[in-house]
Amino acid sequence: MKDIYILGIETSCDETSASVVKNGKEDLGTVVLSQMDIHKDYGGVVPEIASRHHVENITLVIEETLLKAKIKSENVSAVAVTYGPGLVGSLLIGLQAAKTLSLVWNKPLIAVHHIVGHIYANNLETELKFPLVALVVSGGHTDLVYMKDYYHFETIGSTLDDAVGETYDKVAKVMGLDYPGGPIVDSLAFKGEDTYSLPIPLDDESYNFSFSGLKSAVINLINKEKNKNQKIINENLACSFQNRVIKILTKKTMRLLAERKVNNLILAGGVSANKGLREEFIKLCEEKNVNLKLPLLKYCTDNATMIATAGYFLYKKNKFSDLSLNPETNISLERSMKLEK
Repeated sequence: MKDIYILGIETSCDETSASVVKNGKEDLGTVVLSQMDIHKDYGGVVPEIASRHHVENITLVIEETLLKAKIKSENVSAVAVTYGPGLVGSLLIGLQAAKTLSLVWNKPLIAVHHIVGHIYANNLETELKFPLVALVVSGGHTDLVYMKDYYHFETIGSTLDDAVGETYDKVAKVMGLDYPGGPIVDSLAFKGEDTYSLPIPLDDESYNFSFSGLKSAVINLINKEKNKNQKIINENLACSFQNRVIKILTKKTMRLLAERKVNNLILAGGVSANKGLREEFIKLCEEKNVNLKLPLLKYCTDNATMIATAGYFLYKKNKFSDLSLNPETNISLERSMKLEK
């Protein structure tokens, strides 16, 4: 069988990344150029600045990736690129680069949904087993997805407001922590105790999530303590906050596994790197005899390796796009499936 080499390109937010993946599971070379230090001064990603830096770096990143992977353009089977969701300006840069390479190299163009990429990052270690439930937790998404097979997605529940990663960053900001705040809150949580009274967000029978109320509760608690001249113990507040988040994420995920009689679970997205979340799922899955797959930490945050991996499975299905492909800033998994048919 002929080997398939997919060049992946990812520019949905503030990381400029390219990767070459062989046969959907072997990372031959990946480059990720982060803009974290640039956006740190603003307390979050500034779309216009992100786009400008993608323009400056995309060519260099692709060239370095091909050198790192030790592969020439004629040996690339196809070019896969994130077309959404994400920041429109950032997506446009990656799309333009991918379409140009597709045209010049005469290679197929593959459109990959960003969340699909996160899910398929789990295929880089061992092949996915179906049926499975995927918990997607990132800065822009909190979704429970059921998959009966490759590229069959059924979104069972989503966040009704803030995504979990977004909530972490907002809570970190009101606590006076640096950006990005999620990893800092996670680290502090292990040093503190659960001493603050906070609500468990949207603790109901649905599979949806809502974190705005928890975020507001943290803000109100901080304001009340300041008004009483009481010092906030950040380690304890981080622990109390993180425990509530983990409790609702694990509770609804494990209930869905039992309801659907599914024995395979994967975590996906930037927040899947959260140590507290990983440890709790490992414990629960061992207790319930559920097969848990966790992405390697380097594949949790945005990267092109996951895009090339997801693109491989579309390549096998001959699902290609033409040069009229445009960015989709807010496209669902289900709608992306229709576009890819």
